Amino acid sequence: MVGAPHEGRFPLSAIALLAAAALASAPPAEVSPGSDPAAPSASAQTERPAQEAASAAKPAQEALPPLAGEIVVSGAIKAPPEDPLAKANETSYEILQSVDDKFVGPVATGYEKGVPRPLRMALRNFIRNLREPVAAAAFLLELKPGKAMETVGRFGFNSTIGLGGTIDVARSKPFNLPYRQNGLANVLGYYGVGPGPYLFLPLVGPTTVRDLFGLVADRLVVPLAVGSPFNKAWYAIPINTLDALDYRNEADEDFRRLRDAADPYSTYRRVYLQSRIDQIEALHGRGPLVKGQVRYGPFARPVGDAASAVSAAEKRVIEQDDKAADAAVAPAGPAAPAAEPTAPAPPAPPPPLPVFIAEPVVQPIP
Repeated sequence: MVGAPHEGRFPLSAIALLAAAALASAPPAEVSPGSDPAAPSASAQTERPAQEAASAAKPAQEALPPLAGEIVVSGAIKAPPEDPLAKANETSYEILQSVDDKFVGPVATGYEKGVPRPLRMALRNFIRNLREPVAAAAFLLELKPGKAMETVGRFGFNSTIGLGGTIDVARSKPFNLPYRQNGLANVLGYYGVGPGPYLFLPLVGPTTVRDLFGLVADRLVVPLAVGSPFNKAWYAIPINTLDALDYRNEADEDFRRLRDAADPYSTYRRVYLQSRIDQIEALHGRGPLVKGQVRYGPFARPVGDAASAVSAAEKRVIEQDDKAADAAVAPAGPAAPAAEPTAPAPPAPPPPLPVFIAEPVVQPIP
């Protein structure tokens, strides 16, 4: 227990108080004729050591080393290695959840109810289409020219036939070109650059140093390459706001489920980091997202599993927790093989019955 490292040991302060009580209850000492009448009395002499012992009891108790076998619990909790700024990140997470409850969530719900679905889908397709050139460049850097050409084809078809990208005609027949998200952060991860420390930032949410660097670079490509109106605040702020509200509505059930977890912050962190691992693994042709994904970010579902109750990353986290729980309850050593059942011993045969033999007795003639 914190602050009580010597629990179970008789406190020194109690010993001092008992000594003081015993001395106080003793009869006063007689003053000898040769004693100084101005000298302090015996009770006064005993009170001073008792007070000194009582005042020194607490420092003496704190200075005692722990007993052998005694467990001293420290209140300091070490942050996990992937999240060295856990305290600051968790504070940011709690603030963001409060803002989401009071402002972002109601605004997102109002956007979903107030704006017709066809218009919301047109805005989503338009934003995605603007990011296709960045995705194509990322596929080229990953030495995947086939996916790069498909992404360029999507951008061309949707920008022309799809009325400036508002209609995703490229995903349907006869084109059959699915949307694939990609960027500089994926390129870095593909070539082995680690994610770096985990961060939870206002206006960004969960990210890492690598992902934050890639996100900033991806968002600056079009404004710097094209210019107006993409580099204007009156355009960038509404577009990014609508994109964030659309994503908030799409992942609403996932957010609610994670917030009901026993430890929402650490659960969200683990799901995000696992989702990024799955997305990088998919670029190498491995993992649950290798055939493609629906939704993006921490709550991506594999193609064909869009109706799943949990995302692919959350499913992996649950499996890891189950394995850890099974390992915790498993015996330390290998289990002894079960003894094979033996056949019951046959009953002992009954003892033989006595046999009586009658023989004639010949008496000799005298």
